[in-house]
Amino acid sequence: MESYTLITGASSGIGREFAKSFAEKGHNIILVARSGDRLKEMARDYSEKYNVKAEVIILDLSLEHIADVLYDEVKKRGLAVDTLVNNAGFATTGLFHKIDCVRQHEEMLLNVVTMTELTYKFIGDMCSNGCGTIINLGSCVSFTPFPYSAVYSATKAYILSFSESISYEYRDKGIRVIALCPSPTQTHFFDKCGNVIDNMRTPANVVGTAFKALKKSKRVACPDGAVSRLQSFLPRFVSRRLTLNIAGKISEKAWGEK
Repeated sequence: MESYTLITGASSGIGREFAKSFAEKGHNIILVARSGDRLKEMARDYSEKYNVKAEVIILDLSLEHIADVLYDEVKKRGLAVDTLVNNAGFATTGLFHKIDCVRQHEEMLLNVVTMTELTYKFIGDMCSNGCGTIINLGSCVSFTPFPYSAVYSATKAYILSFSESISYEYRDKGIRVIALCPSPTQTHFFDKCGNVIDNMRTPANVVGTAFKALKKSKRVACPDGAVSRLQSFLPRFVSRRLTLNIAGKISEKAWGEK
């Protein structure tokens, strides 16, 4: 049975770059997102250009128990996943009680629940095969609280802790787990939540960091950049109170009440 790399949120940004990069390296790919037409176009393009197989699965991953649906569809098609890229996610910003509660619920479902359940589903198969790779998209805010994006930063902190924990659990089972924690990146992600810094990372830079981390067997990967370095190292050297105040001043300027 041929192996595939499954990428969630594959239609744009970092997910699209992961799809292109894996296809360039000769990996068959499974593209998952809500944007069906865009995914089908990508699948045709990458199949022709890189001579790989490309499957498209159109799903909204912010729904309850959607990981079961995705896993069952993969099995129904007779596909074997040896690399899982949990890229899909989104952020809400603003004063916590003024953000739509349903939207924050969907944020938690997508960023945390679906990511966890997909990992649960596919890591068992990887154990049976004795090999596998899981890349979970964290963020530079995985390391610090981030006011005015409280739910988002909490979900990304979960991703970092979860990824590090299972990377240890499965270290002797041939499975590599990485938390990829980029600083703000030039994607549609920031169209809705707003830019917080200039000179953002590019998707290619972020994906390149992930591949370098895989070669070096790292468990946490942070692309080069002042914001990434600051937020990953800050909690090690200053108090949580000071860390919170620094993060708060940055985020309040962008998303706080005017």
